[in-house]
This record gives sequence, structure tokens and C-alpha cells, in this order.
Amino acid sequence: ANATHRLYEALRAYFVEGASSKNAAQCFGYTQGSFRSLVHQFRQNPQRPFFGPPREPSAADRRQNELRQRVVSLCKRNLSIYDISRALVHDGQHLRPVTIHWILQEEGFARLPRRWDEERPPDTGPARADTADVRQLDLTPRQFRTRFGGLFLFLPDMVGCARDALLCQADFPRHDHDPRGLCRACAVGLEALRQRRQSHVMSHVLDEGLALFPILAGAFSTPWTWWTRPTARPR
Repeated sequence: ANATHRLYEALRAYFVEGASSKNAAQCFGYTQGSFRSLVHQFRQNPQRPFFGPPREPSAADRRQNELRQRVVSLCKRNLSIYDISRALVHDGQHLRPVTIHWILQEEGFARLPRRWDEERPPDTGPARADTADVRQLDLTPRQFRTRFGGLFLFLPDMVGCARDALLCQADFPRHDHDPRGLCRACAVGLEALRQRRQSHVMSHVLDEGLALFPILAGAFSTPWTWWTRPTARPR
């Protein structure tokens, strides 16, 4: 039965058979609040046609359905959600792996078994940047684009709020190998972005703005002697 038929049977059970609102909602898969809203709408227009001609799908609905069918067809080729996301990018469609996961779950697909490394496509894997080399540091003034420019609005507040004392008071984890608190500044930055845990952050790790934020946050709240060599300090 379609959604209209289900609504008809639920309202019929409530108005004709005398079922309670709670029982009718449970029997036909509605929440109690949504079913009460449906009952109110029916009372406002009791002559509405239940079994009229179906509404023609809009252009947006057709595009969404085509995209869903494309995801399903790629999954049948034994591609993972990340493989499917990359394949859709080549087609000009951008869909996050998390969204693809929910689509496949709604379609009844189980998760793929874990594949061996040699079974994975060659471009599958974490994003890798060049190895850090302090000899390549270039402090020449330049400009760059970042998706996280709003983070820098938090810097004045982080400098004036005794960040380290607040984090220690909150029992925030600390490590001896991170004396300047860069890791904690990174965590604060992600929290400020409200980055959801299920979201994939690998697309952000190479952003220069996100990398610069914890460095500046640590520089403004750390004695300057951390950042200079002993030979560079005035005698």
C-alpha cells in the first residue's frame, strides 16, 4: 500500500472503528504527534479525495531519483561509498560519503566486506601531504584562500580567556609532547566549526587556514622564547 492508502486506513480506524489515537498511530507507523496533526487536517477538509490521480513528480524529484538510481547501480558494481562519491564527482555530481551511506541503507544494501589493499582502487586512501621539512619554511608575505576564515574571529577571545587554565579546569586531555597546546587548539578549532563526528574531515586537513589557526592561537598564548632559537635571542 502507498502512503495515501496507509493514511486512509489509519483515519478509518480512528473515525469509523473507534480506535484510540495512540493505537491507530502505532498500528500504521505514525508518531502520536504526527497522527494528531493528520486528524486535524482531515477535520478541516473532510471531503478531500484520497484516491485521486497521483501528483506528477517535479524536475527536482526526477533528478533526485536519477541520482539515487545512479548510486544504487554503482553499489552493485561492488564500489564502496568513497568510490561512489569519487565516481559521482567525475559525473558532475557532489554527494558526501555519509549521504551515500544513508541512501544505500534505505535501499536495503548491507555494508561491503572489508577489502584487501590490492583490491582497492589505486586512488583509495587517506589524503597525503608532502613530508614536513623545516628547511622549506618560507615566511615571505603571501595570500591564500581558506574555507575556515571565521575561525580567526575567535583568536582575540582565546588569548584573553586564559585558555590553558580553562582546559585544565575542564579536565581536557593533555600530553607532554604538546607543551604549546597545539593539539588542544586544533580540537578547539574543530569544536568551533561544530564538525560532526560522523563527517569526514580528510577533505579539510590540507587547508592552510585550518593549519594556521592553532599555530597563531599557540603563539599568542605562549612565551616568545618557545618560537626562537637561543642564538636568535638578544643577549
